[in-house]
Amino acid sequence: MTEAAVEHLSTGDDFKPFSAVGCLAGAVGGGAMQEEGISCALSGNIDWLSYELADVQMKRGPEAALCQAYRRHGADFLHLIGGRFSVVVWDADARKGLVACDRFGQIPVFWLRADDGSFCFAPTADAVMAIAGVRPELSDQGIFNYLYFHMVPGPQSVYAGVNKLMAAQVLEIDDTGCRPRRYWVPEFRESADRSTSDAAEEMLGLLSSSVNRLAIGADTGAFLSGGLDSSTVAGLLARHQPKPKTYSIGFDAEGYDEIAFARIASERFDTDFQTYYVTPDDVVDALPKIAAAYDEPFGNSSALPTYFCAHVAANDGRQRLLAGDGGDELFAGNERYAKQTVFENYQLVPAWLRKGLFEPLLFNLAPQSVGLFRKARSYVEQANIGLPDRLRTYNFLNRLGLDTIMQPEFLAAVDPTYPSTLERQIYGQPAEASRLNRMLYLDWQLTLMDNDLRKVNRMCQLAGIEVEYPMLDDRLVEFSTRVSSGRKMRGNRLRHFYKRAVADLLPAEIINKSKHGFGLPFGVWMAEHPPLQELARDNLARMRRRRYVRPGFIDEIARLHREQHAGYYGEMIWILVMLELWLTGRGIEP
Repeated sequence: MTEAAVEHLSTGDDFKPFSAVGCLAGAVGGGAMQEEGISCALSGNIDWLSYELADVQMKRGPEAALCQAYRRHGADFLHLIGGRFSVVVWDADARKGLVACDRFGQIPVFWLRADDGSFCFAPTADAVMAIAGVRPELSDQGIFNYLYFHMVPGPQSVYAGVNKLMAAQVLEIDDTGCRPRRYWVPEFRESADRSTSDAAEEMLGLLSSSVNRLAIGADTGAFLSGGLDSSTVAGLLARHQPKPKTYSIGFDAEGYDEIAFARIASERFDTDFQTYYVTPDDVVDALPKIAAAYDEPFGNSSALPTYFCAHVAANDGRQRLLAGDGGDELFAGNERYAKQTVFENYQLVPAWLRKGLFEPLLFNLAPQSVGLFRKARSYVEQANIGLPDRLRTYNFLNRLGLDTIMQPEFLAAVDPTYPSTLERQIYGQPAEASRLNRMLYLDWQLTLMDNDLRKVNRMCQLAGIEVEYPMLDDRLVEFSTRVSSGRKMRGNRLRHFYKRAVADLLPAEIINKSKHGFGLPFGVWMAEHPPLQELARDNLARMRRRRYVRPGFIDEIARLHREQHAGYYGEMIWILVMLELWLTGRGIEP
């Protein structure tokens, strides 16, 4: 869906549904149909989970299959649809319709209700406000949510009155109004394990099929960071095409560079491997463009290396890149999952012993200054916080204190409990799921849809290249729900099942290496690179004049960056700089 692609539905008597749907489809290069009173439009690629509808799509096209699915099943057709998509359906006779996005929200949908009662939809906040004739008005809550999450998660946006669909969500519309709801929530099963060898064979078969399908019809390459997932995708791509093109980004900074592991994978699979080393000067030059590319503030620092990697691939003639995003969230690869197991073990101690003896001794009698006791108290304090709240104990805002960071008037205008409320709602949605699977599902929304996919999609779009995600194949996702928690993560060993499944595919060095992110060494570089220091200083100076963050906190975080930990405190500086660059780029002056 392009920025010009919008949908405008009205419940008024003068509404002409096919005209509106056709307008949407025209903007995306086709993809609309009207049949027997049903009008529909779609963006993306639908993968029907019904053989009958897949046959209709093959013979008559995806729009015909969509119309037939809605006629037969109503909104329940969404249980039969997979792939990467957003869809709009309008039933003129029943005067009702819907707009929906796929299970991971790979194609975003922003929506609002205009003053005249009409509903407007678009793939960006800018487009939906333009079609509605709405003047952009920043939401204080949206800014707060950005400072908390380092992005703005659904269902809210950074603009007042503008909403967005969450993953696997549908907005149903009729004369009475609109109702957003989840049309799909995974059913995690703990007792469906097959033998490890059979399950591993099935997983690799599903992933290989997904890679092959997504690589057809374009000059396709792959991101190759040297991690488990990108290496798996590259290895499977090499099975389907000789000497595939792979691309990696490096940093000349200790602890941030994984080029060596990417090269090991490339040599194993005989790929045509290209690398690019991002420099501090690249950051200075590209940062305003990166910030402006997003229609909401976005603070994931790995957006910048993602852009350069995609740019190299596009300049090399690739039309499409395959990315490994999703593996950690499907098969338990994030360090925080293992940390929570350590904390949960404390709850296995009998309550009478914890509350009646251990904690009184620890908090009332143990010397406060002794490091061992201080660490024990910190452990107990965190262990006594329930999930999912415990996941955010390391959040900047929680650790440093809202009153320390926020200006009083701004803090009074927002609901500081909203992020926790949102996380609890998502965490609680799967029925009878384990603690681990609830954390995975939470990350499907907040880490995948709202963060990683948004990052990669937008940076690839900026670089002029398509991107696809083999790990998010619907059949592979369903398979992951049948792998038990104990098999996904054995004790504290992350990706236990996945690593066994790919043991014959990947080099041992990649399987056994510690997990490494794709983060940018911004704080480290800023400590020694004058142009980066100037960029940060100028943007922090403008941020000091705004009504969001206390000027004293901005000064303090700059001091802590200089004197204590450049990498850690540099991340908070990055979050503030990206917000200021985004605001300035929008012409929003202090």
